[in-house]
Amino acid sequence: MALKVYIESLGCSKNLIDSELMLGILQKNGYEITADQHRAHAIVVNTCGFIEAAKEESINQILKMGALKEKNLKTLIVAGCLGERYAKDLLEELPEVNAIVGTGDYERIVEVMNETLEGKRMYYVGNVDKTFDEVHKRVLTTPAYTAYLKISDGCDNLCTYCIIPKLRGKYRSRKMEDILEEAKDLAKQGVKEVILIAQDTTRYGIDLYDEFRLPKLLDELQKIEGIQWIRMLYSYPEMITKELIESMKNNSKVCKYLDIPIQHASDKVLKRMNRRTNNQQLRDLIKNLREEIPGIVLRTSLIVGFPGETEEDFNILLDFVKNQKFERLGVFTYSMEEDTPAFNLPDQIPEEIKEQRQKEIMEVQQGISLEKNQEKIRREIQVLIEEELEPGEYLGRSSGDAPEIDGGVYVTGKTPHTAGDMVKVRITGAMEYDLMGESVDELSK
Repeated sequence: MALKVYIESLGCSKNLIDSELMLGILQKNGYEITADQHRAHAIVVNTCGFIEAAKEESINQILKMGALKEKNLKTLIVAGCLGERYAKDLLEELPEVNAIVGTGDYERIVEVMNETLEGKRMYYVGNVDKTFDEVHKRVLTTPAYTAYLKISDGCDNLCTYCIIPKLRGKYRSRKMEDILEEAKDLAKQGVKEVILIAQDTTRYGIDLYDEFRLPKLLDELQKIEGIQWIRMLYSYPEMITKELIESMKNNSKVCKYLDIPIQHASDKVLKRMNRRTNNQQLRDLIKNLREEIPGIVLRTSLIVGFPGETEEDFNILLDFVKNQKFERLGVFTYSMEEDTPAFNLPDQIPEEIKEQRQKEIMEVQQGISLEKNQEKIRREIQVLIEEELEPGEYLGRSSGDAPEIDGGVYVTGKTPHTAGDMVKVRITGAMEYDLMGESVDELSK
C-alpha cells in the first residue's frame, strides 16, 4: 500500500509552487497524495519565515500537524523559509518534527521522507543559491483554470527590512525555454490564466542573458494557445521599462494589471529602506503607466512604522495614497526581523502607532476603492467564473483581480456557468472591494 502524503503550504505563491513541485516528485516516486491530513502517513509543512506573524502561523501549523502523530501520522517534515532560517532550533525544540528541508533542498524530499520513515532525524539547509537544473512536473493545487509560474528565485535588492535574500539566495532566472515549456504544459492541462511570480519579476533574465527579458517572455507567452490571461506579480518600480510597457500594451493576453510594491513615499524612509526610487520617480512612473495603458489596474503594498518614520513621513505617504489612487493596496506594519540591517536601527516605532497608521491608510483606501469600483457601473468586462454560489449566482474575477489578494465579481444570469468559464458581464453595482453584474453572453468555455 502506498504511503499517503499531505502538504500544508503556507505563505506566498512562490512557496506554493515549491509545494506543488514536492508533490510531483513524491507522486513520481510512488507516494499517494491526499487532501485529508487525518489520513496522511506523512505530512510536509512548507513554512513561511518572512515576518513575525508568518513565523507564528508556521509554528502553530507544525504543532497542529504534530498532534496527528497520535493517529496515523508516521513522519512530519518542515520545509521552506522557516526551516531554512531556524533548522537546528526547530529540531531541538520540536521533538515531533522528523526533518527540515530548506528552500534549496526540496528536490531531496523523497530521500528525506524515506530516511525519516527509518527513524532518522536530519536537516538539509544552506543551498539557497541552487540553480534551476531540472524541470519537475508539478501537481497543481490551484483551481484547474489558473496556475502560478515561477520565472526566477532569490533577490539582489537588499532592502534593509527584508530577510528574503538570506532565505532564498541571490537572484536566479529560469531559462526562458524551460518557462515556455512549462507554460505550454499548463495550457494542455486546461490552465487559462498563468500568473508570473518571482521576488522581482522585472529583473527577469539579467543574470542569464545580460538584459531584462520580461518583455520578450511576455511576447512568447502570448503565442501559447489556450492561455487567455497572463498576469505579473511583484514588479519593482525602477525596472518598469519602456519596453515592458510596450509589451503590456501590445499583447492582448497580458492583463492590464501591475503589482508594484513601492513600500513608502517619503524619500527619507525610502533611503533607509535601501529602495532605489524616490517620491517624484514614483509619481512619474504612475502617471506614465496610466497615460500609456488606459484603464490599467495598479496594486501596491506599503510598510508603515519603519524605524524613524516620523509623523511628517507618514503624512507624505498618506497624501501619496490619496493623490495616486491605487486600485488595489495593502498595508503591512513593520516587523523587526533579526539578521536584517533595519533590526538594529534606532527610533523603533511602538506597535500601537504602527497599527493606527495602518488603519488610517486602509480607511482612505477603502473610499478610493469604492470610488474606482463605482466608475465601472454600466461597463461590460470579462470575468473568469470561479464558483457557483447558488443556481444563477456565481463568483468570479476580472482581469484586474489577482486570486486570493484582490476582490471579486458577483454575477447573476440565466446561462449556466462552470468554474473556468470566461463570461462577459455588465456591471450593475459596486461595493468597496467587489463588483456585482449580470452575465451578457458567454465568450468562451
